[in-house]
Parts: sequence; C-alpha cells; structure tokens
Amino acid sequence: MRLSGSITALATPFDVSGELDLDAWQRLLRQQLDAGTQGVVVAGSTGEAAALLDPEYDLLLRMAVETVGGRIPVLAGTGLSNTLKTIELTRRVAALGADAALVVTPPYVRPTQAGLVAHYRALASDAALPIVLYNVPGRTGCDLLPETVAELAGHPRIVGIKEARSEPERMAALLAFRDAGFAVLSGDDATACRAMLQGADGVISVASNVVPGMFRRLCDLARARDPGAADVDAQLHELYDFLGVEPNPIPVKALLARLGIGHGLRLPLIELSPAHAESATRLAGLIQQLETACRTVVAA
Repeated sequence: MRLSGSITALATPFDVSGELDLDAWQRLLRQQLDAGTQGVVVAGSTGEAAALLDPEYDLLLRMAVETVGGRIPVLAGTGLSNTLKTIELTRRVAALGADAALVVTPPYVRPTQAGLVAHYRALASDAALPIVLYNVPGRTGCDLLPETVAELAGHPRIVGIKEARSEPERMAALLAFRDAGFAVLSGDDATACRAMLQGADGVISVASNVVPGMFRRLCDLARARDPGAADVDAQLHELYDFLGVEPNPIPVKALLARLGIGHGLRLPLIELSPAHAESATRLAGLIQQLETACRTVVAA
C-alpha cells in the first residue's frame, strides 16, 4: 500500500447529549469522498480516541469501512503507551476492516530510541496490518529521530511516517531514505505545502475536515511542483492560525459545528472559548466560499 495526497484525520462528531452522532459521521465521510480526499484516519488524536469507549471506537471504524467501500484507505489510530496493548488494538482494527494502523510513539512513557525500535518492530512483526509511524513530540513527550526511522523503514510492514515536526531540516532528513515502500507524510497543516514541495508524499491533515476540496487541490499542485500550490496555501493561512488557538480538536470541531457536523467534545476538552467564537463563525463562512470556489475550478 502506498499512501499519498490528502488524508484527513477525522474528527468524531457528538450530539448535544455527548453521544456519537452517527448521521453526522456518515455525512462527514461522504463529504470527504465527494471532495476527493485520498485517505481517512479514524480515532486518531483529532478523533478524540482517548475519549471513546471500545464499542464506540469499533462502531465508528466499522461504519467508515462500510461507507468508504474500499475507494480510499481507512487508517485507524492504535498507538497506546504499552506495546502489548497496541498489538491487541491493532489486531482488533484489522478484524474490523482497517487498511493500516497509524501508531503514535507511546505517549507519556518516553521510551528511548532503542525502545522505540523494539516497540515498532514487535508491532510490525505481529503482521496484523501495515504500520504508519507517527511522530508528534509536543503531545507525546517523545521524539522519533530520523536515524531511528531509518532503522524501521526497511521493515516490509512499516509503510510510512506521519511527521508532525515542522522544521524543513526534519523533513529533508526523512526524505533522504524514502523509497517506493515507505511514504513520508506531513502531519503539520501549516507547513504541509512546503513539505510536499520538498518531496513529501502528502499530508495527514486536520484542516481537511473542513476544506477537503481545497486540500486535495493543494496536494495535487504541491506534489506536481506547480507554483499555484503557494496561492492555494496562502488562502488557508487564516484557517491554519485558527486551528492553533486552542488544543486540537477544539477549534476544528467548533468550525464543524458551524458547518452542521456535530455539536461538541468530551471532557476534559471543552467548547471553544467565547473570545474565539466570532472568529469561528466568520471563518466558517469563508470556508464555505473557498470550498464552493474550489469545486468550480475543478469542474472547469
């Protein structure tokens, strides 16, 4: 499996009572498919995986697999702080039909680089699913270094990395050993265009929850080294800034709610601060204009 292009780290919609909003979930999935999204992640950090009960997790994944119907890859977030638990969860999502597992470095426990190699090799050798490494040290307290990734990239079941560090030097270091069996994906919306112009295969995006058409267009242009990518990216800078005003996924879920998808979050995450509410409402209107304009351009 070769992952590339615009891949959305899906938010999980809840209804006003805090239960899963399955109608909104299906609408979100269909919107992604209609806009040309090239892969989705279910129950990652943007999907509030830590707040989901096991039956809820399974239901979301099963519905995603059924709705997508094999048209694009469905990845499931399975990264936990313990290797055996991660293996068990990865086996479970494989049985539910996921195409690959997105596995963040073990949060909080801060393993050594040798421990990370042992962790990922044990998971990949179990062979339940292809594995995509995920490095986001700002959330986990653990940085998966490029030389460690190089040790892991040769494993036939480790098929890529989502790299959330934004420095161009980090992306360049990873691209140095990319090959046909190992994809390098940006995990940072604000620098994804630059990463793809450097040679990255695509992005696993939060922003594409609300601008899936724009992100597909951005990825197509950037991967083709088309100068027009910078123009598309410039139109999204305000969105990138807004998505960082409070911890993910608070801002993106505020936008989704204003766009008719879901109503809130689960504790300890709370609603967007009132200070940002006006910006969210205005930005939701801008998003609708951008997506409409993008559809017009693609149709032409």
